[in-house]
Amino acid sequence: MNKLIFHAALALACLAPGAGALAAAKVTFVNPEKMTDVPRHESDRESMKAILLDHFNVLAARLPADQELKIEIIDVDLAGDVFPRVSIRDVRVLKGLGDRPAMHLRYSIEQNGKVLRSGESHLSDAAYLMGSNRYGNDLYGHEKQMLDDWFRKDVIAKR
Repeated sequence: MNKLIFHAALALACLAPGAGALAAAKVTFVNPEKMTDVPRHESDRESMKAILLDHFNVLAARLPADQELKIEIIDVDLAGDVFPRVSIRDVRVLKGLGDRPAMHLRYSIEQNGKVLRSGESHLSDAAYLMGSNRYGNDLYGHEKQMLDDWFRKDVIAKR
């Protein structure tokens, strides 16, 4: 619960008037109930959304302070496969065989209501277990690493 409060406070701080020191992210999940692979329990889905929002805010902080990152997440396929064998909590197993993280999103970078650049990306990391991951065992660490790579290559590099 404390993590959710932290993520919510961070999101509000980034969006508050006068918080111009940080660029902000606005993230929308388009039909999360129809996504390929999101947690089945509502509390776990909300936690996933908060963690991804927090991460998009971290990425947006790399933009100039007067720019806003807008993200529409169209589909998510989390790393690993879920085995709903435990009644309280699902077990996600990472095998590295076609269970790669993937995400379909639309994005725009806006400044003073004007779109500076935009695009649609189908992200995937087939080698997610092969390389180094700066997030270690973080929940959704493979997705965060994939988003970092996308942001560095497709957003920052194209400025």
